[in-house]
Amino acid sequence: MSSQNLVTIANDWISLWCTPVNWELFDRLHSDVFQDCASAGRESTKSGFAAGLAELTQAFPDLMTMVDDLIVDLSANKVAVRWTAHGTNALRYMNVGPTHKPTVIRGIEIIEIDSGQIIRRWGEWDISDHAET
Repeated sequence: MSSQNLVTIANDWISLWCTPVNWELFDRLHSDVFQDCASAGRESTKSGFAAGLAELTQAFPDLMTMVDDLIVDLSANKVAVRWTAHGTNALRYMNVGPTHKPTVIRGIEIIEIDSGQIIRRWGEWDISDHAET
């Protein structure tokens, strides 16, 4: 897989974190053996990650997420993504809200790709803007 293929997959993946979610693209991008290594209490499966994404986009129905940085490790088929999301909190999320205020969430993700699909994800989020509102 080329570096550009990995970048395209990573950008497509982050585009899922914008409303409305393209669930067909979600299914194509995630392997059936997908493992969420930072599941925050959810099942660490593809369906568990989908449930978390649905919860996020329901809580922030105008969510827009942008890639700030991408770093590709071609030898490991991994991409690190630093991202920023903006949205208005409409439902309770992570024990806060609804605040009905604009919120910024930032994060760093690492995805591992095999045969054109994401097989593993690690992530850390900064929700301090949401928690402080």
